[in-house]
Amino acid sequence: MRVPTELGHLLARARASKGASLREVEAATGINNAHLSQIESGEIERPAVGILWKLANFYGLNFDRLMRLAGHVQPKGTASRRRSLAATALHAIDDLSPQEEQELLDFMETLRRRRSAEQEE
Repeated sequence: MRVPTELGHLLARARASKGASLREVEAATGINNAHLSQIESGEIERPAVGILWKLANFYGLNFDRLMRLAGHVQPKGTASRRRSLAATALHAIDDLSPQEEQELLDFMETLRRRRSAEQEE
């Protein structure tokens, strides 16, 4: 039997404070309750980024912290951190409506143009 990780403890506490059972979390997030149990107990130490995204949103937890606790994100500024954040963004897009996806693309274009303008100055 594994010892719960800091991530597992945090998620179990968040679930308890919400008063939710594993089955209720499964119904709300689509994450199998057995899988949730394995994360909380430490049997799964590095859950997928998409799972962490859903749990952060459901529990109202800091997503970056969950990513760090799961070992997906390295200290700020590293290439590995940027790749992890990019993967996270791709997972988050799945939760957007078509209108929100377009708004996101428009915003990204605005940022790109701003950067180009700043580099030209």
